[in-house]
Amino acid sequence: MNSESLRKEVVKALDEIRPFLQNDGGDLTLIDIIDDKIVHVRLEGTCTTCAINQLTLKSGVEMTIKKYAPQIEQVISV
Repeated sequence: MNSESLRKEVVKALDEIRPFLQNDGGDLTLIDIIDDKIVHVRLEGTCTTCAINQLTLKSGVEMTIKKYAPQIEQVISV
């Protein structure tokens, strides 16, 4: 998968998870994909102060991204 295809898959994954975040007053933005392995996102809204945002990031966002793009190794909030 080339970088452009990978980016499209990551965006699809974020579009899938986004409604759940928005339902709670949050959101996220794709910042960058490093070496086709590490995704940088920015948590926004209530996600920035939520006590379980790291759980959401790993169990929700990262898992969904890996479903669309299995070569992704890590999702990091920046």
